[in-house]
Parts: sequence; C-alpha cells; structure tokens
Amino acid sequence: MKVLLLRGFFLALAATLLLCATASAASAPTERPRVLAVKFENDVNPVTQDYVNDQIDRANEEGYDAVVILLDTPGGLATSMKKIYTKELASEVPVVVYVAPPGARAASAGVWIGQAGDILAMAPATNIGSSTPVSVGGEDIQKDLRNKVVNDAAASLRELARTHDRNVRWADAAVRRGENLGATEALQMNVIDVMAPTLPALLDKIDGTKTVPKGIVLNTADAEVTNVDMSAWQKILDTLIDPNLIVLFMSIGTLGIIVELWNPGLIFPGTVGAISLILGLFGLQVLPISAAGLLLMLLAFAFFAAEAFVPSHGALTVAGAVCFVLGALLLFEPAGETYKVSLPAVIAIAATLAGVMALVAFKIVQVRRAPVVTGDSELLGQVGVVREKLSPTGIVFVRGELWQARTSSGPIEPGTPVRIERIDDDLVLEVEPAEEPEPVPVT
Repeated sequence: MKVLLLRGFFLALAATLLLCATASAASAPTERPRVLAVKFENDVNPVTQDYVNDQIDRANEEGYDAVVILLDTPGGLATSMKKIYTKELASEVPVVVYVAPPGARAASAGVWIGQAGDILAMAPATNIGSSTPVSVGGEDIQKDLRNKVVNDAAASLRELARTHDRNVRWADAAVRRGENLGATEALQMNVIDVMAPTLPALLDKIDGTKTVPKGIVLNTADAEVTNVDMSAWQKILDTLIDPNLIVLFMSIGTLGIIVELWNPGLIFPGTVGAISLILGLFGLQVLPISAAGLLLMLLAFAFFAAEAFVPSHGALTVAGAVCFVLGALLLFEPAGETYKVSLPAVIAIAATLAGVMALVAFKIVQVRRAPVVTGDSELLGQVGVVREKLSPTGIVFVRGELWQARTSSGPIEPGTPVRIERIDDDLVLEVEPAEEPEPVPVT
C-alpha cells in the first residue's frame, strides 16, 4: 500500500514539473527570424554580380532565415546573370526576389534572376519581361545565329519557370516576343508568386509558404530585417566600367603620354595620362570587348601621334578621328545593348582629340620653322651701338650685352649704330656702320 502511495506521489510530482516546464517555455519570448535585404538597383555586371553573390553567401554563413533581393535592373551581361542565378539555385537559405520599389523593373537579365528565386514577388506599379537577346545596336540578331541564341535563352528561362511552378508559356514568350507584364497581370498569369506593397508586408504574406522545388517552409513573419547596399568602393568600381568613361580615360591617357613623349620633362601630362590609361584598362578588363574595336582605337592614336612627324596637312588627324569613332562604337559590342557607347559623346571626344592634336602638331612645326634664337648665328645682321670708339677695335652694345668689335671702315665714334657682319673665332664682332634711316618729311 505504501509502495502504491509513493508511486502516485512521484507521478503527481513529475506531472507538475512537466506542466511548469511547458508553461515556462510557452511564456518565454521566441527569437525573431532574421532576413537579409540586398538592394540591387543597377546593371547586371561583374561588379554587381560579386556584390549579390557575396551577400547570398553571407546569408548562408550567418544563418539568416531568408535573403531578399530588392531588384530594379534594366539587364546586363549574360555571363554575370548566369553566375547570379546559379548562386540563387544553390543557396540553402531561401532566396526571395522582390521587384521594388514602385516604378522598378526586372528587364532582360533581371527576368532570369527573378525566375531563379524561391519566391518571386513584385510591388505594385512595377514590370517584368523584355528578355529577347539583342545585339549591341539594339537590333535583333540575324538569321541562324539569332535562332541559336533565342532558342538557348528560351529553354533556359522555361526551365527556371517550370522548376518553380510558374508560367512556362509566358517565359518562352518573354524571350521570343519580348513580352512584358505589370505586377497585377504577372500575378494573375502565375508569372510571379505574390504581390505586396512593402517589404514587411511581403515577409508577413509569405510566412509559412513552402518553396518549390527546395521544399523550405519560410519563417519570415515580423522578421528582423538587415538592409545592405553596395559599398562606396563597389560603387566606384561600378562607375569606372561605364563605356563612355572607359573611352574618355583611354583618350586622356593616350593624349597625355603622347604629349609627354613630344616634350620630355613636363611630368604632368605623363602622370595624368598614365593614371587615366590604367583606369581605362581596368574597364576593358572587366567588360567583354571587341578586338576589331580595340585595334581601330590603337590605329587612331597612332595616326594622332604621327601627325607631328609626317607633313600630312591634317589628313592623319582626320583619319585618326574617323578610326576613333568607329573603334569606340565597336569596342563593347560583345557586352550587349546595356553597355553601348554614346555616339554624341564619342564624336565630341574625337573632335576634341583631333583639335588638340592638330594644335600641338601646328606648334611643333611652327617651332621647327622658326629662325634660330640662340648661338652666334643669331647675332648676324643685328644692329648695335658703339660704346667705346672703334679705331679699329672697341666695344659695341648688342641685345643687352657688351662685345669686343673691330671695323675696317675707319674710326667709328661712340653712339653710332653698327651692323654685325661676321663673328671671328675669338668671338670678336666684325661690324660696319649701319645705314641711317632717312627722316620722314612732316606735312
């Protein structure tokens, strides 16, 4: 009997402790989920690719519950786009792509980045689409090459849409016909998963959603959001790969070095030229370039440099300007439509270069043709004034200096103007009286 009473006592005690522990756990505050919000408001290029991929890696390493890419892009390089969406697909932390704020777009390469997300969302008054591959000038790629490029792009985007249970037909049409949808239409057509006005509203809305195909249940309600943006250095690097700046840096660099070679010791043109050339080469290293465009630009700089040495009467400068414009327009052809060089900017730079080079060449030729202004020969024919009587030798004042002189024309009194006829080996001037100008009659 006592054993039964003791057993009952211990069971009651265990039940009481269990209830207390359960109540304590229920009353303890739960840890808020953490979300990393990555602002991506730029072109798709190697700099932004590294930025986005580093943040996805950070979310995985630091155990965030989700990473949200706040997307607003006109598109960019296919190679960088592929590296970004490959990183999204491999991420163990769910990736939410949110086209925001209102007025933003996910165009061209941005569509692949969006379709690769575990959740694709849009804010009102945003749009997505226009994914047809184009050449550098914006025109359709022609014939067989176009078919290959378009078929490859369409298959890639269709598969991303199919994998995430989204509209496959629209993905194909976005590539083949360049279709574009607003947020409301995209939601109705199952192109996107959700539409939300703000990031907090989006996180509350998708909480508890099971992602496809990874099967991760999202925990994002009332999440603690960490916002990140590109660093100042990344923004500088992104600015330096602007095609117009690259062309400008290359022009300034080449011009500075040419001027330094023409006039050694000036230092400033060579220093500025070297720095500009390095900055331009950085951009050429990052972006894909055309060999034909680069060769045309090098030929243009060679024509500009030769103008000072070859009497072409401006023909080489004109040829250099033409080569420069053609080379600059072709230089970034492999980079696609997003990285076109502005035609007005190229023409302005070419005209400035041609004008500067023509001016420099003119000055060089002018200096070469100018009479000698130093040495003994410069004194021949000059008129001086006798300071000490010449009988036959004396002192003559010429161009601010006193010289020993002699004459064969008899004594010449001080104050008399004389002309220098010859300089002997002993640096003694041979002079003759200078003809006095006849007085002009006053009427």
